[in-house]
Order: sequence, then structure tokens, then C-alpha cells
Amino acid sequence: MAVLIGIDVGGTNLRLGVLDNGLVIDDMRFQANFSEICKSNAADVAWSKVLEVTVNAINVMLKKHPNVTSIGIGFPGFIDPNTQEILQSPNLPGLLNADLSGHLSRMINLPVLVENDALVAAYGEFRSLNSVDRDLIYVGLGTGVGGGLILNGQPFGGQHGMAMEIGHMITVPDGRSCGCGNYGCMEQYSSASGVSLSYNALTGKAITADEVASLARIGDIDAIQAYETAGFNLAIAMANIIKVLDIRLILIGGGMSQAWDLMSNIFQTTLSSALIPVLRGKVEVKVSTTGDQAGIIGAALLSSESSIKHIKLI
Repeated sequence: MAVLIGIDVGGTNLRLGVLDNGLVIDDMRFQANFSEICKSNAADVAWSKVLEVTVNAINVMLKKHPNVTSIGIGFPGFIDPNTQEILQSPNLPGLLNADLSGHLSRMINLPVLVENDALVAAYGEFRSLNSVDRDLIYVGLGTGVGGGLILNGQPFGGQHGMAMEIGHMITVPDGRSCGCGNYGCMEQYSSASGVSLSYNALTGKAITADEVASLARIGDIDAIQAYETAGFNLAIAMANIIKVLDIRLILIGGGMSQAWDLMSNIFQTTLSSALIPVLRGKVEVKVSTTGDQAGIIGAALLSSESSIKHIKLI
């Protein structure tokens, strides 16, 4: 099997992994601060910086593993399934119609696949599970909330690449403004940034979701409520998705999955009450056990699969 690089792009860092025979043999984390770069620079300057950081990180890996044959990237945003252009990235403002695949492939002289970060994570989870389930829903809880769908063992991105943008399901009509341009999107309540916003609304204090979690675990009522708000809104969105897709297995991943214990009770109660009665008790919810490697694995494997079209070659 080919030697591959998988990259998981986040708002503050890049995670790169090298796969050989389907196994991660090397991985590194690079400071990126893409979120801050995009917020504090003009779009063209931000894009140049994003490319520079990404290419530098890839070159570090290529020096160690020069036999890499392709690169897959999971990127947070709306990805055109035909061109791989980043149409918009709500949490990385200013990146519109950005051709990351084309630019990188020309700069490093290797084929590059770019796909939505949650979709590649879903595929990485599926390939790592060795489960009898051929269908699953992946929920990535991080700075935003991403979703990925596997149907009959294949990633499903939809005709416009927008399938499973669950973070942008509106659960609070006329609620908080979202980077996508709408109001009341679920990720404004159920993501790490959403938890921080909820705690700030209750207390006037601006702290991180991790800090809110620490307070919740020692009994802080406002912190507990912030996480319960996250679990409630996530459950409403997932109940509606399950009523459409009828998928049995839901996997919870992403950095904020480490606080799942603070959301799970209200999530399960709300999910059950919001489901069609005949579906109650038939949905299994698991927390990912792959750590932060699902996106790396999924992106790398997808970059090598012949069924994936439009990988840009020099």
C-alpha cells in the first residue's frame, strides 16, 4: 500500500500523520492559528499565510518520508465536491472560493485531495472501527460542530458538498449570529465556542470551554447549565437527522468530546423524547476512541482511493 499523508486542519493547529499500510507510523502537530490569521488580515494576506504554514508543515513531513504518494486534507468548511474549492469556512472568515488543493499540489508536486474535515473524520472512524455497521453518523465537537455521514461504507458529501452540515441546523430561531450568515445555528450552543458564549451570557465572564468544564465538575451551576444547553441543542438536531436517515450508530469525536460526560444525560433524555417512539432505544451513541487521528486516517485513505475524483495532478 502507498505511503500517504493525512492532515487535519483546525483553527489553531495542524495535525499531520503518515500512513503506511493503513497504519499511522508518524504524526506531528504544528501551531497554525488559522482562525486568528483569518480574522486579523485581509483575505489575500490570510490566504498566503495559510498556504505558507501548510506547505512548511508538509515539507517537514516529506523530508522524513520522501516516498509519500498523495496527501489528503480535512478542512473545516464548505467544500465543492467537483473542484475541491473551499467555498466558505464559517470559522475561518475571508476564505471564499479558495483553491487549496490546486495551490498545494503545484507547490509540493504531489496530488492533494481536500475534503470537509468532519467527513474525512467519519471515514477514518469507519475504517478504524471494523464494525458490522456499514452506516454511521459522526459528530465532531470542536470550535464548531461538524458532521459526517457514511452510507454503505462510503462517505456521503451530497451533490453540493454540504451534506451533514449539522452545526448549521437552526435549533434556536433568531438566536445567536453564526459565521455562516444565519442565526440560531446549533454550533453556536453545542461547540466549544458555544459553551463559552453560554457561560458568558449567564455570568458575564469570558472563559474557555475547558475552564467551564472544570467548573462544572466541581458543581458550578452556571457551568453545568452551559454544558446542558450544549447537550440539549445537539440532541434536537440529531433527533431530526435520525428521523430523516434512520442511522443506528452515532460517534461523538472532536476535542470537546472529552466533556461528553457533562452533556450525555441531557442529550440522551432529549434525544429519546424527540425521536419517533418506535426509534427510541434503537440508537447507539459512542464516544470516539481514535483520539485525534480519525481525520488524519480518513483524509489519507481518501486521497489514495481511485473512486475519489478530481485529485489535482501537476
